[in-house]
Amino acid sequence: MVRSRTFGRLPDGTEVQAHTLANPAMELEVITYGGIVTRLLVPDRSGRREDVVLGFNQLEPYLAGHPYFGCITGRVAGRITAGVFELEGHRFALAVNNGPNHLHGGWAGLDKKNWRAEVPADSEVPELRLQLTSPDGEEGYPGTLRVEVIYRLLPPATWEIDYRATTDRPTLVNLTQHAYFHLGGEGSGTVENHRLEIHADNFMPTDGDLTLLGVPESVDGKPDDVRVSRRLGDILPSLLHQHGNLYATRPATGLRRVAKLSEPESGRNMEVWTDEPAIQFYAGSFLDGSLTGKSGHPYRRHAGLCLECQRYPMPGGPEGFGSPLVLPGGGYRQKTQYRFSAD
Repeated sequence: MVRSRTFGRLPDGTEVQAHTLANPAMELEVITYGGIVTRLLVPDRSGRREDVVLGFNQLEPYLAGHPYFGCITGRVAGRITAGVFELEGHRFALAVNNGPNHLHGGWAGLDKKNWRAEVPADSEVPELRLQLTSPDGEEGYPGTLRVEVIYRLLPPATWEIDYRATTDRPTLVNLTQHAYFHLGGEGSGTVENHRLEIHADNFMPTDGDLTLLGVPESVDGKPDDVRVSRRLGDILPSLLHQHGNLYATRPATGLRRVAKLSEPESGRNMEVWTDEPAIQFYAGSFLDGSLTGKSGHPYRRHAGLCLECQRYPMPGGPEGFGSPLVLPGGGYRQKTQYRFSAD
């Protein structure tokens, strides 16, 4: 089932729609602005459903500026060093919007566009298709990029994201979903009591500006080692820069489990399955209490966390992290699933 309503209007009067996908286990609300997931209701061990993503009830706070709550992030998720890259002997300069670097597609990335929405009449599951065309040169990127992102609810309790894109020139594409999760319920405190595991042997260190240093390190003997489930409150103080890491997940063919998040009090679990080579863990460390969320509680440090399936944001990256290079005729495709359960 998919329900639709008006969520608000942009300053130019354009309508922003909200579409709610629902099945017996869960409910997902998506707005056309940024493809933002504004609500995600999933049950706890007693069957009580709560909203487990951070965000707002109205459009205005999203327009005023926010840390990418629940949005489709791109053209390239992550940081491109100095906002510069080279392709086929040509140098491209992008918007520098995060310290010395380019972040998440620039000042007006895909998260700040109003996407076209379609509810397929022939789908056997609740499904929403979002489409957008990014013109050649937008934010400095080469090529006209046509993007389609499909949200689906699969039984029994899976949120699937299916990404597709084509280009008419060689370009970079690295899309992801930037939802902030709190499995105990949005606005209910920090995620420090959550337990996290990521199936990765290597991660990419950064400098003080969070610029990727380009040479991966082993997680062996480091706080960054979450190959076995660990309580976040025990490792966050020791993580490099206390923000999180880009991990190279263990190579495999097709969709496979790369991470698991658990919240003991509610019993909720979330498994992350993807065919992408890397996953970004972000611990919500830049949240500072200045934004108030849906339930009326301020979002303080570690009020939510992100697990973003993606690839290395720059061409020529290290082996195992993938490449964002997309060519005409080849296209871009990736699929990620967030699978929920409770025990």
